[in-house]
Amino acid sequence: MASAPLLLENIIYKKRNYVFAFVRHRLFVLCKQSLVRVQSAEGIKRIEISPKSNLKQLYDSVQTTLRVDGFGLFKDRTFLTELHANGSQLVGTTLKHGDMIYLKQMAGTSTRRTSTTVLENPAFSKAVSIDDHSNSSSSAARPSQEVVEDAVDQLLAKADGSIKRERDTKLCHHNANGRCVHCSALEPYDESYLKEHNIKHLSFHSYIRKQTSGMSQGKYFVFDDINCRIRPGCREHPPWPKGICSKCQPSAITLNRQTYRHVDNVMFENTKIVERFLNYWRTTGHQRMGYLYGTYEQHTDVPLGIRARVAAIYEPPQESSRDSLNILPDEGSADVEAVAAALGLKKIGWIFTDLITADATVGTVKQIRGIDTHFLTAQECITAGELQNRHPNPCKYATNGVFGSKFVTICVTGDQTKQVHMEGYAVSAQCMALVRDNCLLPTKDAPELGYVRESTDKQYVPDVFYKEKDQYGNEVQRLGRPLPVEYLLVDVPASTPLQPQYTFTKYDQRQPFPVENRYIDGHLQDFNALSNYLSAWGDEEFLEAISDFHLLIFLYKMDMLPLRQHMAPLMEAVRTKNPNQAAEFKGTEVWKLLESLIQASSGSTGGTTNYSSDIGPTANAGGSSGSEAMDLDANTWTCNHCTFINRGELTSCEICSLPR
Repeated sequence: MASAPLLLENIIYKKRNYVFAFVRHRLFVLCKQSLVRVQSAEGIKRIEISPKSNLKQLYDSVQTTLRVDGFGLFKDRTFLTELHANGSQLVGTTLKHGDMIYLKQMAGTSTRRTSTTVLENPAFSKAVSIDDHSNSSSSAARPSQEVVEDAVDQLLAKADGSIKRERDTKLCHHNANGRCVHCSALEPYDESYLKEHNIKHLSFHSYIRKQTSGMSQGKYFVFDDINCRIRPGCREHPPWPKGICSKCQPSAITLNRQTYRHVDNVMFENTKIVERFLNYWRTTGHQRMGYLYGTYEQHTDVPLGIRARVAAIYEPPQESSRDSLNILPDEGSADVEAVAAALGLKKIGWIFTDLITADATVGTVKQIRGIDTHFLTAQECITAGELQNRHPNPCKYATNGVFGSKFVTICVTGDQTKQVHMEGYAVSAQCMALVRDNCLLPTKDAPELGYVRESTDKQYVPDVFYKEKDQYGNEVQRLGRPLPVEYLLVDVPASTPLQPQYTFTKYDQRQPFPVENRYIDGHLQDFNALSNYLSAWGDEEFLEAISDFHLLIFLYKMDMLPLRQHMAPLMEAVRTKNPNQAAEFKGTEVWKLLESLIQASSGSTGGTTNYSSDIGPTANAGGSSGSEAMDLDANTWTCNHCTFINRGELTSCEICSLPR
């Protein structure tokens, strides 16, 4: 008997629901309104719209209610039957009261949504409706075409990319103009061809061709940016750490080995570039780091491949020892970028040494890195990820216009034969996202392991997983605390050509100009080094003498002479290797002034003015005394350029380094 009132209440409650639904249905019929359900990734929303409204107004209502842009509406879950936004087709002829439609979020500026603001002409709407299936695959899901890609990317995007094959004399039985399965061209992402030629990774453009092939023609292909942060602006709960929901919470990340790479090969133009860089380690035994400057070009050994061609290495300010390396802030980085841009170069990577001498008599080094230890440490992966984030790759298939990076990492270390060799790497897009959002840390005593941060009150960190095989051969998923950094690396071969190439001077016999930021004897960049360097070249060798990346940076940054404003013709002459244009610059007044200073430095002490110590009571009244660090007597001289008072035994100024 106790359950009878409860049963009666349920019956009454259900009857009330039936009555409410009936009344609501009749009300919609009387008001001539239709109820359309819209299913999206955030759930189901109800849209009330008149059957006499067109589909363009339906798109406007969905945009207002769901607050989304760049979307398409479909009648089925498979997103095959699309409702095109036009002003001629009515809602009542396409949908019935209570129908469910499905919203598909498009990437970038989708023509399906933006077309609702421009398709006002019925004739134009009809034309777009007919041609939509042919045009949507190339423009609807693609981001803005205003993204300016690199020149090599534009070249490869227009290239055919197919792998040509010759006619097989044994298997091909057709004429010379025919084609069969044994001699027809292969796609650039053909797995059998890549395996046969020992190509471990797809090139970036081959990967794009693979994703945009097939029946869909890459209609929905886009590079989504990996997000490891809480999405801001959620109004359904207090901000973190007081609240979080599925809408603003970043998804967990499962690390996968990246199947493609942005750069397929790193080529140093000649061995002297690396040898000049290694001279610092050979002299001091300390490690060294530098930035690679060069260009990107097509790599013919890999289908649709890209090669980074290194022409010079710039060494920023740094502190180093046998076991450590600390990069300091570089105040002259803007000047270096200006010189590189004038020469047609750009920063394409970084290089560092990890060398310890094994036997100095035979010139061997210890093998520190390998499959048994590590390839890159976690700290080096984080540094590489930070540098790659600073130099992103422009891509028209990305939602925000950039994806990945062509910035490469070169490590100079010892190999199995205890000889110096180079290893090239790049970190994956997942690693770049983890570093950008400050989610990855190095471990203290295991260089081959990284560690994913744990969530705190100030930062939410999503879970990061990786898969490996256990002792029984089963594939298991583990949390990235700690994390093997091999999951974040992509191999990039580094080499030198058989025939050396030279963008700058060869230096077969002469001593090269010192490299910047080397504060040791014989490696200092000062006016004496400039005088000694230029004095060793003849007038007819001016272009060859001036074609040095480090020398041009030194001249561009000189403060005592206004060379910066006049170096544009010189840079153009070096870039185009034009001796006539270089000779014209040599005849300018500013260069003649520099030559006169060099002649004064290499000659006698002419031009030096000695000042006697005529300092009387006036100097003492001003607070000077005989106990100062330098007495103005006959053993001092004043620089004619900066007026600094130098000691008598010096032959050049301590401040500006100009001669007496």
